Amino acid sequence: MVPSVHHSRYVKLQKHLKKLRLDAGLSQVELAERLEEEQSNISRTERGIRYVDALAYMDWCRACGKAPHECMKLLEEQDV
Repeated sequence: MVPSVHHSRYVKLQKHLKKLRLDAGLSQVELAERLEEEQSNISRTERGIRYVDALAYMDWCRACGKAPHECMKLLEEQDV
């Protein structure tokens, strides 16, 4: 079952993704350039309008300069 983007677990993921970007010192535009997509997609993801699958999550982590497995551990530990 895929949770809604409004589910509390998914909201935690959205905040986690934004924190990864900010901790990497990236603007939405800079992250979008690294991911070769539109800035509006970054915004939609962070606002919970756009769903993120596992592959997109891994790309996001790498674009922020982190290994996906490190980010997953942060997500588990994070109280966002």
